Amino acid sequence: MPCGLVARLTESLARAIMRTVARHILSSALILLGLTGLGHFPAAGQAFPVLVGAGDIASCQSPGDEATARLLDAIPGTVFTTGDNAYESGTDKEFSDCYHPSWGRHRARTRPAPGNHDYGTPGAAGYFRYFGAAAGDPRRGYYSYDLGTWHLIALNSNCRLIGGCDAGSAQVLWLRADLAAHPARCTAAYWHHPRFGSGPHEEALALQTIWQVLYDAGVDLTLAGHNHLYERFAPQDPSGRLDRVRGIRQITVGTGGRSHYALRRVAANSEARNTDTFGVLKLVLEPARYSWEFVPERGKAFRDSGTTPCH
Repeated sequence: MPCGLVARLTESLARAIMRTVARHILSSALILLGLTGLGHFPAAGQAFPVLVGAGDIASCQSPGDEATARLLDAIPGTVFTTGDNAYESGTDKEFSDCYHPSWGRHRARTRPAPGNHDYGTPGAAGYFRYFGAAAGDPRRGYYSYDLGTWHLIALNSNCRLIGGCDAGSAQVLWLRADLAAHPARCTAAYWHHPRFGSGPHEEALALQTIWQVLYDAGVDLTLAGHNHLYERFAPQDPSGRLDRVRGIRQITVGTGGRSHYALRRVAANSEARNTDTFGVLKLVLEPARYSWEFVPERGKAFRDSGTTPCH
């Protein structure tokens, strides 16, 4: 065999061996990262699901909901709300005149939760008529869905209006069954009243059982509204103790546009707060972690962002 041909064959074989070794090293690195929850490499062109929204939103007396709706215009993904969607009483007219001209243009991609002001109309009838099937059964107001590899749960924190939130309540029994049926690696839940908070509204002790059920199931993140401010907590157990291993992070994002609240005090494990900026919370939901970013209304500087692996 000519020497030149032998040289070319040897060089070709060497390149093939190097490519095989490189692929093996990269594959091992990706597996290691996936197992440790430290990162995830998407395939070319892959986009992770986005969940974006806020609560305490639309009032015909405030331009804040128009400002936050313009933020949604530029952010693709699924829109969540954490209640008090249309002030003051969630009437049909308030939804049509106040909510619809701003956040209403995103109704087709919105998965809402009800607030106490939505129940200013008996049975939150205006809320359920406006959002239709996306709001769940009008007798319950809680439901769940999947987004990418994540399981999302919208709960109804207006406990006394739906038969309570204790261990034997219909909502808690449903929640236990839903979590058992959807053992996702990453799970988030959202509702209106915050379990913990530094704002003027007291912490919602009625949600203690719900927090315990979520904690026992390994839920990663909860979102709330009610206090018209932004607040991010470190992961906590059901009693409010710091727990960076199994704890649930709560982010209150009552910044949809209605008004601003001042702080009552600084609660334990509160890591970030803002009381003068309307905005939306953007979550990027990866298979093993989530990234959050508070996106402020135009002209405001406050931002908050970070990344946390799922349990």
